[in-house]
Amino acid sequence: MSAIKSITMNERERIGLRIREIMNEQGISTVKLAKLTGLHQPNIQRIISGKYSAGIDILSKIGDALECKIDFVIK
Repeated sequence: MSAIKSITMNERERIGLRIREIMNEQGISTVKLAKLTGLHQPNIQRIISGKYSAGIDILSKIGDALECKIDFVIK
């Protein structure tokens, strides 16, 4: 009998996906978001891919740039 693996999204991935959704809704690229936040574009890519755990300060910068409250990461 084979075990079925449940694929669940971790919090970094969930937050990154939500940021990506908002970026897509607003037509904002990672390059533009990097300029708006003052963060490096590769770091933005790591955040939205769920490979980098962003702290509250970084999430706040992203929220400001996307004109969203930081609660955009809430489920």
